[in-house]
Amino acid sequence: MLPLDNDYAPDAFEVRVSELLVATAEASDELIDRSVPEVLRLLREHMQMDVVFVSEFVDGRRVYRRVEAAPGKQVIEPGQSDPLELSYCQRVVDGRLPPMVRNLATDPATARLPQPPFPVGSYLSVPVVLNDGSVYGTLCCFSAAANESLSQRDLKKLEMSAQLAARQIDAKARERQSPFGESQQSDDLAAGGETRVRSAR
Repeated sequence: MLPLDNDYAPDAFEVRVSELLVATAEASDELIDRSVPEVLRLLREHMQMDVVFVSEFVDGRRVYRRVEAAPGKQVIEPGQSDPLELSYCQRVVDGRLPPMVRNLATDPATARLPQPPFPVGSYLSVPVVLNDGSVYGTLCCFSAAANESLSQRDLKKLEMSAQLAARQIDAKARERQSPFGESQQSDDLAAGGETRVRSAR
């Protein structure tokens, strides 16, 4: 976790995510399902970013599982994928890139890297770590333009949101291990919400 200043006061977004984390700790999986899309939308709006997504690392691919985009900024869709090794997500997880870059064009860590398959001028990215310690994928937000206002506090908000996403994924894994898991998995696939738990390591 990122350290907080002594005079740190949580804003409305952080209060809401904290409430959801507390509420979902003992609540039904249905509540977690409802809360994650809400948090992604609030995250994008609060940080004024174009796109927020949850990705899964699967068989050498980065698969977009949930996507929240501003109107006219839908450059990726749930279910799409691209090579994991070429992604910024993998580089962030293994430490080759920092979790926050305000300006890709001028930051030494990204200036010489190939451009992603869609325009990215700034990003934040954190791993989604499951209850067993494995890395499911990442929670990322990005904009086509640079964003010099991004801060360590924004990164903490992303970390909080990644905890909530991990809770949902763990809940889905429990469902599939239950006697009714096979039926539930079919329902998830029909709804376009498949979440397979795999480690990125």
